[in-house]
Amino acid sequence: MLFRPVANPPNPWASTDVAYLDGEQPHADLHVYEDHSRSILSRNDSPDLGFSWSVNPYRGCFHACAYCYARPTHEYLSLGAGTDFERKIVVKPDAPQLLRDAFEKASWKGEHVVFSGVTDCYQPLEASYRLTRGCLEVCAEYKNSCGIVTKSPLIERDLDVLEALTKVTRVGVAISVPFWSAEKARAIEPFVATPQRRIRTIEKLASRGVRVGVMVAPIIPGLNDEEMGDVLRAAADAGASFANYTLVRLPGAVKEVFEERLRATLPLRADRVLRRIKETRAGKMNDARFGTRGSGEGPYAESIGALFEATTRRLGLSTDRAAWDEAPATTFERPVARKEKTQLGLF
Repeated sequence: MLFRPVANPPNPWASTDVAYLDGEQPHADLHVYEDHSRSILSRNDSPDLGFSWSVNPYRGCFHACAYCYARPTHEYLSLGAGTDFERKIVVKPDAPQLLRDAFEKASWKGEHVVFSGVTDCYQPLEASYRLTRGCLEVCAEYKNSCGIVTKSPLIERDLDVLEALTKVTRVGVAISVPFWSAEKARAIEPFVATPQRRIRTIEKLASRGVRVGVMVAPIIPGLNDEEMGDVLRAAADAGASFANYTLVRLPGAVKEVFEERLRATLPLRADRVLRRIKETRAGKMNDARFGTRGSGEGPYAESIGALFEATTRRLGLSTDRAAWDEAPATTFERPVARKEKTQLGLF
């Protein structure tokens, strides 16, 4: 299946936007930009999330998932939520040192940190930049608990760091597997490993003693809800210990990107999928309200939730978010050598 890049919807934050004639849109080449911000920890106060602090070493994502709720964040950079988000990627080369600086501050009390709350911390650029690995090494050095969400088998490269983390603190990895059909996955998540390859990542992490689970997220009504059971069974057989799901969210320009990709790659299903999404969102394509944005509402959304609960219960998968994104107590400790170096002498 050939993947055609999705054009950028108009950016409401830009003073101008360029319109191209049909068929004349330029192909999108990869461009990488550096962000030398002075901080790396982001705080959220969302009641829908089980963590307060996250680290995002990258902005934008090469995986190009059509449903990605983070796409509109690129508009704050005067870029587009479509192909710009996928091919104009911002890296934060100072991320490991910034995280170490944050952990050295007296105000830091060892709270749980999640990688990443926005874009995939193991997207392809991580293979060369190694920013996520560097940050995880800092977490191990300071015994700071963490959680990781990714679609990428690249995380297997860092099994040595994950094993080191498990010895000193709590770490949980959630592998995102929304689809079981490789064809559907390729249509909506064009540059991600197949679902079956991601299941092998769960198996490899579990075999090395790393707490790992599956995120069947997002569930797209009318498209992949019928595959939820297959994903959960495969993940459980591979050694997953927990599972969670969220209903697809399509804020801002994501609605246009998602619908365009859906109609281009799965045209026979498009109308049905869009209709089903509206059934779970009170007739709309998106619902930003806390409490319902992750699970939807109405009979169809309730049936998805009931199926998830019944299947995970039968398979023995925990659905407690504390299984990966919360730590019961802090294990944080600054390295002894560093504490001695910073302590002032009396004379």
